[in-house]
Amino acid sequence: MRVPLYQAKAEFFRMLGHPVRIRVLELLQDGPMPVRDLLTAIGIEPSSLSQQLAVLRRSGIVTATREGTTVVYALAGGDVTELLGAARRLLTDVLTGQEELLTELRGDRSGAENR
Repeated sequence: MRVPLYQAKAEFFRMLGHPVRIRVLELLQDGPMPVRDLLTAIGIEPSSLSQQLAVLRRSGIVTATREGTTVVYALAGGDVTELLGAARRLLTDVLTGQEELLTELRGDRSGAENR
């Protein structure tokens, strides 16, 4: 049975829905990185990072290559960088809107207090 596109998209975004996975993708935007450098940059237990890298690998969003005893991870394509950029722009817009609302609410509160 074929999975509807909306369901496939939901599963894709669910796969991205972990802070460590997002951080890995952000770090890999600058180019391939060995696991030891990812560990240093993220600061989590090796087993936790390994689990998150496996999810990213299975989804096809990152690739892993072995160079001697070192495993190096890279983004599978440039679209990931575009996706992360779009997410940053959307989040910026949302937070800007919330800041404007907060400023307005603070203004209303101080106005009410001065009545």
